[in-house]
Amino acid sequence: MSGRGRLAVIAAGGTGGHMFPAQALAERLLGDGWRVTLSTDERGARYAGGFPPEVAREIVRAATTARGGMASRLAAPLRIGQGALDALGAMRRDRPAVVVGFGGYPTIPAMGAALMLRIPRMIHEQNGVMGRVNRLFARRVDRLACGTWPTDLPPGVSGVHTGNPVRQAVLDRAAAPYAPPGGGPLSLLVIGGSQGARVLSDVVPAAVAALPPDIRQRLHVSHQARAEDAARVIATYAAAGIAAEVQPFFADVPDRLAGAQVVVSRAGASSIADITVIGRPAILIPFAAATGDHQTANARALAETGAAILMPETVLDAASLTRDLRAILTDPDRAAQMAAAALSLGRPDAAARLYDLVTDLTP
Repeated sequence: MSGRGRLAVIAAGGTGGHMFPAQALAERLLGDGWRVTLSTDERGARYAGGFPPEVAREIVRAATTARGGMASRLAAPLRIGQGALDALGAMRRDRPAVVVGFGGYPTIPAMGAALMLRIPRMIHEQNGVMGRVNRLFARRVDRLACGTWPTDLPPGVSGVHTGNPVRQAVLDRAAAPYAPPGGGPLSLLVIGGSQGARVLSDVVPAAVAALPPDIRQRLHVSHQARAEDAARVIATYAAAGIAAEVQPFFADVPDRLAGAQVVVSRAGASSIADITVIGRPAILIPFAAATGDHQTANARALAETGAAILMPETVLDAASLTRDLRAILTDPDRAAQMAAAALSLGRPDAAARLYDLVTDLTP
């Protein structure tokens, strides 16, 4: 059924991992005639640049009790309560047909208001281990969508595996033909996500520099590094005679991913979604400080199917990474099998699956 004129409130916290799938759902809803409001805090609004301009922004007061000093932690419940009252007033003025939460503390006001007003509601959990806020609402929603499967859910709670929606630029390169490593040019993509990427800048350039000369001479590296790490990363590649582009952000990651023979990446949910939708061999290095070690859970299916090598940060060193890179770059058959295994795990229709759950709630 068309959503003509009906309002959907999408609540998402301030990271790309929450915002990318929220944006994908917003685009699908707009395409079917829905009105869409994004409910987030000031930090989250900075990650919302990719949302279509038709999406209204509702900035709510929110805070976290997990970070900051004692004063900010004690003040957090008050700010969250004020945000919930603001959201409650907004929903009374313009009642949504559904509220969808994607996690993060800024989702609490909208999800709390929807609960009080008995508005149909659902959440989407991107990671293999539920975040604190989504776990808080897991028993209080009508549907629970899971981006990673399996997802560690509270006892008695069931979820639907939708996958993690990816942005249109990734869909445009979905299942792009893979060129296994051979005697020609080679491409390596290094993407670290928004947190904890420094360890990749510490280890990856040294590992690549130790590859055999024949590989180094044909290799082009695209390395996403923090600005404060860029100079030393560039210097290490240059000293080894390796062609490399080092930037804090690549606007064309899907194109670079499609052209890569192998990817070294953190195991954030959005990165894994991109890797599997396009289908590329990967060496995954989960962020050790991730809440509940959820990045390891995100990577598990890829490791078990042979799509990726899982290397815990606790055992990461240049020599081990050199070994694994060399194993992939000198074995075309294995690389092709890894690419096919990754592609088999992709969910390019994740946004459509998520949209179907929304419309099931609002017949």
